[in-house]
Amino acid sequence: MNKFLFALLSISVFQFSFFTLNLSAQNRHDKAIFKDYKAGYYQNTIMRGINEQTEKKEPPKTQKYFKMDPTGIDIPTSPSQFTSVFRNTPISQGNTGTCWSFSSTSYYETEINRLTKQNILLSQLFTVYWEYVQKAKGFVDTRGESNFDEGSEANAVKRVYKEYGCVPYEDFPGYTGDIKIYNHNAMVAEMKNYLTSVKASNAWNEEEVIATIKSILNHYIGTPPTSVTWQKKVYTPKDFLSQVCKLNMDDYVDVISLMEKPYWTQMEYKVPDNWWHDSTYYNVPLDTFLAIVKRGIRAGYSITIGGDVSEPGFNMSNVCMVPSFDIPSDFIDENARQFRFNNQTTTDDHGMHLVGYMEKNGKDWYLIKDSGAGSRNVGNSNESFGYYYFHEDYLKLKIVDITVHKDLIKNLWNQFPTHRG
Repeated sequence: MNKFLFALLSISVFQFSFFTLNLSAQNRHDKAIFKDYKAGYYQNTIMRGINEQTEKKEPPKTQKYFKMDPTGIDIPTSPSQFTSVFRNTPISQGNTGTCWSFSSTSYYETEINRLTKQNILLSQLFTVYWEYVQKAKGFVDTRGESNFDEGSEANAVKRVYKEYGCVPYEDFPGYTGDIKIYNHNAMVAEMKNYLTSVKASNAWNEEEVIATIKSILNHYIGTPPTSVTWQKKVYTPKDFLSQVCKLNMDDYVDVISLMEKPYWTQMEYKVPDNWWHDSTYYNVPLDTFLAIVKRGIRAGYSITIGGDVSEPGFNMSNVCMVPSFDIPSDFIDENARQFRFNNQTTTDDHGMHLVGYMEKNGKDWYLIKDSGAGSRNVGNSNESFGYYYFHEDYLKLKIVDITVHKDLIKNLWNQFPTHRG
């Protein structure tokens, strides 16, 4: 055969094969199934422990869930398959809405290890305590207009650390009594009822309000320490943060990718959990947002992530994907992302900690450490306990904001006209 014709034929075959592969990927038709609700870690561990103490019974759920069927898809099956950074063992947030503190505390534990090689377990509830105090102040300042609830954002931890410091977990685990499962239902209800009465009676005495909120917190989760002993030396919480943990909270930034504000500016993340209206989020194009994650985890930095977890492709055997019946992979872009944020099918559900990555079939998968109950429905002895595996498409479509060390975006500072330093 003529060499030229052979070469032309080879190119044509290659192009046809490539087109066929692409067409196959684009035309993948994922299926879903209705799954009966099955009691998992939340009912069998968290609520069982709580109910045994309160002598109440949690009625079983009877609903069905519409979930993607992963049968036949090549998916990760173990954290050991990932290239990952140091992190402490996943800890359950129990029956609370404090994922923002658990995920960010985990992140700063990893940062401490990256910077100093120390393995320090930090108190999540120390931060929660002072965040409620801050929320109560905000409630008084706004005469009851500020949101007072369990949720918050990752950068609340940065704000609390700067003002109050941090302490080791053992100095303030946040439990009172014999039960070792976090359950804040009664505590939050009591605080909210009290603040409702404050608003109704127009009793805006901040000192009295804060004192009452602290007394409720002290009763349910304990009184936070004003000093801790570490390696035979006494520190205030702020000194422990700076001198032992070696954390400079000004080194951490929050990055977002939404079309509603101009890229390369700082913006407010307008969700209820951003109750203090923080407007310092760095808004970047979606491709840049994803590149920060890819580059960061490969360079040994972990990342906090926040976004939506109420999807049919979320948590099938701890795997989280975007099914084709939602949107095909090739069509996931900033418009699809913004559309879902605007119509609230993407909501600010949950904070988690991204700690590893792997490449599979040309796409990234990310290892996600989690404090919620869903990631624990794999059995206590399974190494996957407390982890999810996120396909990069899930991050691209459903994760709205991240917290990173500022070194990960130092190459982008010149893109922000208002940035200084």
